[in-house]
Amino acid sequence: MANCLVIIRNKKLNIDYNRLSSLMRIFSAACYYFDKISFVGFDSSKGISDQLRECRANFENSVILCNGEQRAAIEDYLQKIYGQSFDGRFYLNSGQISVCLGQADDWQAFAQACVQFFDKKYGLSYDKFYIKCVSAPAALIYESIEKARAAGGDTAFAVYDDFGDQTIEVSYSSNTPKMTADGVQRTLVSALGEYIYALENISLERRLYDLLKLRRMKISVAESFTGGGIASRLVSVPGVSEVYFEGLNTYANESKMTRLGVDELTLKQYGAVSEQTAFEMAQGLINTGNCDAAIATTGIAGPKSDNTAKPVGLAYIAIGTRENIKVYKFNYKGDRESITRMAINDALFLAYKMLK
Repeated sequence: MANCLVIIRNKKLNIDYNRLSSLMRIFSAACYYFDKISFVGFDSSKGISDQLRECRANFENSVILCNGEQRAAIEDYLQKIYGQSFDGRFYLNSGQISVCLGQADDWQAFAQACVQFFDKKYGLSYDKFYIKCVSAPAALIYESIEKARAAGGDTAFAVYDDFGDQTIEVSYSSNTPKMTADGVQRTLVSALGEYIYALENISLERRLYDLLKLRRMKISVAESFTGGGIASRLVSVPGVSEVYFEGLNTYANESKMTRLGVDELTLKQYGAVSEQTAFEMAQGLINTGNCDAAIATTGIAGPKSDNTAKPVGLAYIAIGTRENIKVYKFNYKGDRESITRMAINDALFLAYKMLK
């Protein structure tokens, strides 16, 4: 089936890509994907009519969003070119060709109604499973998907990447045998095993919380360049007080020394952004005796480097327990926000892996 999404909008306003992504996820979760996404200015009558005629000529299903003021005019025009009337002011059928028309201010409910309409139209129901990863190479993800697709029956794959926190959403229709769906999952898990933290739709911080609770452990965090982002993610989990002792935002060298016991000589010899400093930051948390696990971060998020000429994106993440502390070096690419958020995800994942 060929599907098209048309959004009629004020071209002077920026596109809200987060909102668009949320809309797309509702459709992709039910195995409906768009071959074309078109944005048309609401003040261009010719642009709108040309696009709607293209929908009629080339697409089996068209999903159209417009503002409320234009709804009646667009509905009238669609009825003329399709030769059918809208049923309940929501959808129009002309043989196998369908149009769903909604308003931009109610897009979420509209998208869910579209999915229900398509499910009824095609007589299918879908189930799905998830694979949650961190920092898996994109090439490896798509290579594993291609292998899974070869034996996957009526399955569809969607991949979402939130600064390295990756979700692979696999949907399969009621026509797909359970054995086939299980085989798809095994193929993906076999290829991506070292990067996986969950086989359900659960957040990374919740997964770490569950593991800490199971192990009856307390965790503390010392952050430099991540600026409290790790702590914020952890405390977003309800009940985290059972496993979380403290979070320190130790930006200045003096703070690292007084609050964490980092040696002044270490800072002078190796610098704040170094493997040695990250190690001593985590060690300082463990040495308090108040926690069983620790995360420490130090790095350069940009936009400029510090006076040591170390590159923007250089980061060290230390993960420690009472028995062992490991330090991981990263060279991130991107702007300040991207670097920080990737580091937060890596830190949470590395803590999960060590404790697992």
